[in-house]
Amino acid sequence: MRGEKLLLPMILMSLQTLYGQHLAEESCTVQILVPGLKGEPGEKGQKGAPGRPGRVGPPGEIGQPGLKGQKGIMGRYGKVGPSGMKGVKGDMGDPGPRGPNGDPGVPCECMPMRKMIGEMDILVAQLSSELKFIKNALPSPAAVAGIKETDSKVYLLVKEEKRYSDAEVYCQTRGGHLAMPKDEGANAAIAEYITEAGLNRVYIGINDLHREGVFTYVDLSPMTTFSKWRKGEPNNAYDDEDCAEMMATGEWTDVACHPTMYFVCEFDKDSV
Repeated sequence: MRGEKLLLPMILMSLQTLYGQHLAEESCTVQILVPGLKGEPGEKGQKGAPGRPGRVGPPGEIGQPGLKGQKGIMGRYGKVGPSGMKGVKGDMGDPGPRGPNGDPGVPCECMPMRKMIGEMDILVAQLSSELKFIKNALPSPAAVAGIKETDSKVYLLVKEEKRYSDAEVYCQTRGGHLAMPKDEGANAAIAEYITEAGLNRVYIGINDLHREGVFTYVDLSPMTTFSKWRKGEPNNAYDDEDCAEMMATGEWTDVACHPTMYFVCEFDKDSV
């Protein structure tokens, strides 16, 4: 116990001595640091790796238009397009100069032959006109029994059964009317036409549809100069006979307008 009490004061003295020495050493090593002179620039380093792309900047202002470039070379021809519509026929040009006279013909006694050729030309023209008229007037040649002519009229017997009103419309759409015999010559020509076709009766263009008992032609012209009524006709049987038919004998009778039968159309010769 006594030994421990002597050891403690010795330890404390040793510590004081060491602490004093440490303080003395530290006070001797304190230095003031001053920046040195700037050194020489070093060598340029190697190029670094590219950085990441930056953000897209705002659009710039629209620049001034550039100068027009030079015209390029002509391209290849394209494909030929479809044909256009046929144009309108142009005006007739001026007559050309008269040609030279031909060589004289061989003398001959050909007046009779010329006359015959002239007559044949007239006949051919007439037949061509009739054929053209028939083609335009009828949808089927089988529906017509030829044609009959007078000096001023052309008659067409149509073998298609129709009611009176439909028959008149048929004739009108082709430029005519139901036949209107206004004199004995026209009436006889139509009657002969009916007989040659082997028929007994046909509608003709006479009626009293506008005023009962007052018969007129379908063109509304009055019947003042000619009539061919059969004896006892018109009689308006059953109060239902307002139209007219012609018999093969050339006589007329009044009949109802609604039955269907054949009919004869009439055309002005000048319009055919």
